[in-house]
Amino acid sequence: MLNFLARRIAQIVPTLFFVSVLIFSLQQLLPGDPALVMAGEERDPAVIEQIRRQHRLDQPIPVQYVYWLKGVLSGDFGESLRNKMPVRELIAQKLPVTLQLGSMAILIAFFIGIPAGIVSAVKKGTAWDYGANLFALWGISTPNFWLGILLIFLFSIKLGWLPASGYVPLTEDWRASLAATIMPAFVLGNAISAILMRHTRSAMLQVLESDYVRTARAKGLSERVVILKHAMRNALTPIITLGALELGTLLSGAVLTEQIFSIPGFGKLIVDAVFNRDYAVVQGVVLVTATVYITLNLVADVAYILVNPRLRG
Repeated sequence: MLNFLARRIAQIVPTLFFVSVLIFSLQQLLPGDPALVMAGEERDPAVIEQIRRQHRLDQPIPVQYVYWLKGVLSGDFGESLRNKMPVRELIAQKLPVTLQLGSMAILIAFFIGIPAGIVSAVKKGTAWDYGANLFALWGISTPNFWLGILLIFLFSIKLGWLPASGYVPLTEDWRASLAATIMPAFVLGNAISAILMRHTRSAMLQVLESDYVRTARAKGLSERVVILKHAMRNALTPIITLGALELGTLLSGAVLTEQIFSIPGFGKLIVDAVFNRDYAVVQGVVLVTATVYITLNLVADVAYILVNPRLRG
């Protein structure tokens, strides 16, 4: 296990280096002059020249990258042009919001999608199977914005059970926080649960036809033990991959859902940064998002080994 982790971490370092080069290079292709944006309405050539020297914009791009990378390695992502705040503080404020929302959404997806997929595979060709497939089709086809508006109308306006928008940190009031995020989490988890259901069903159908499952049944084991201990455990590998990737997608920012429910998360931060040409924020957010994706892939690889020890070799 330790050797495996060492190899994977050794691969992560050059990957992150390549990602940082790509992020910085693509940033240079964005239209507009950062010095003019920083200067605002003040277009005095002397002021613009001072800004260029202050932020090393007068240096060659490779030199600018080296200074930026040194700052990133020390935890300094620069300063937001719009908010005049360190990018590190903005990320620290917004990332926990999206972490909470994404974690709740993926838990909802797991609790709905995996059992539905197992039941659909075990009850293949029955009403349970058709019902699960109908649910998956509905989940994939339903637009998030429509479902979000429908939930707000039903649970906030008609029933008055949940707040229509806003966000309360868990540290302030965990009940209010869960009440404010349960609807957007369900909206995000709904589509993912449908995808998980389809993948779980496909994996389970393949595993249920394998020789070791037939052998387990021939030994007289109960159907519950065969499904939960033998079949499901071996079907989890593709599900783990999908879950990790979907969680990474959620953490990169569920922009539309956050807008509908007025959730001040990561997605809104990066959209505002792009529209305002807040270069430091864009670089910092994209780099953190890429790091999260890579880390989640490492977690998924470790989970493979825990689920299936035969992969250790």
